[in-house]
Amino acid sequence: MIIDFNSLNREDRFPEILRPRTAGDAFVALFCLWWALLGLFSLFPQIDLAVANLFFLPEQCHALVKPDRICGFFPYSDDPRMRFLREVFFQLPYVTAFVLCWMLFQCWQHHGATFNKNRARSLKIALGSLLIGPVLVVNLWLKTFSGRPRPRQTDLFGGTLDFVHAGSFAGKCVTNCSFISGEAAAAGWLFCLIFIIPQPLRTAVALPIAAVSLLIPALRVAFGGHYLSDAVLGWLSSLVIFAALLALSQTTHNKRISEN
Repeated sequence: MIIDFNSLNREDRFPEILRPRTAGDAFVALFCLWWALLGLFSLFPQIDLAVANLFFLPEQCHALVKPDRICGFFPYSDDPRMRFLREVFFQLPYVTAFVLCWMLFQCWQHHGATFNKNRARSLKIALGSLLIGPVLVVNLWLKTFSGRPRPRQTDLFGGTLDFVHAGSFAGKCVTNCSFISGEAAAAGWLFCLIFIIPQPLRTAVALPIAAVSLLIPALRVAFGGHYLSDAVLGWLSSLVIFAALLALSQTTHNKRISEN
């Protein structure tokens, strides 16, 4: 049976970009892009070093420090206004997730004529991608076991650990490591929400959400908390997972329609 999207009830229709074929194509493209960028950063680690060096301020070491030791710090990380901004942004994705949970609960409370299946499905995709991406894959797996030191932990930027390139699990960081950025992944998840916000609200909030979503990982790089590769791959990882769940959800949903 061929599904005619134009004949579906309006509340069951996703925007063109969110339909199964488009979402599936987006997942494949984003997945390939993620691995291509990982390969690029692995082959050319000087990209990470050059960007981190832009925000690093060298200083003279104390007399007791070894002569070959590099001393310095990342001045943006000591700026109280920048630190406050980072704290606000750190909480934003999880405050948003709480609001989405409340909205989903409200959907379940209104089963019947007022139940919006499209909204409930979108909320479940959004919350599922947050749980699988930033929480499980990034924070509980990669950041726990990757071993990559943060810039400020490496001996090239005032720390004591050896630098390792993106994708390497040979670093000596013990826990809460640099690869990949959890905050960048949460920021990428915020960006994904643009695609499920209904019009006309989407047009009004898309630009502010996109700006905040890009500023969050930029701050982590400026603070010496992550290399550029950690931030880019962390941000992009959420788009990959969101597109995968979206394609899976829409394919399953439309299969059920075709069987009825």
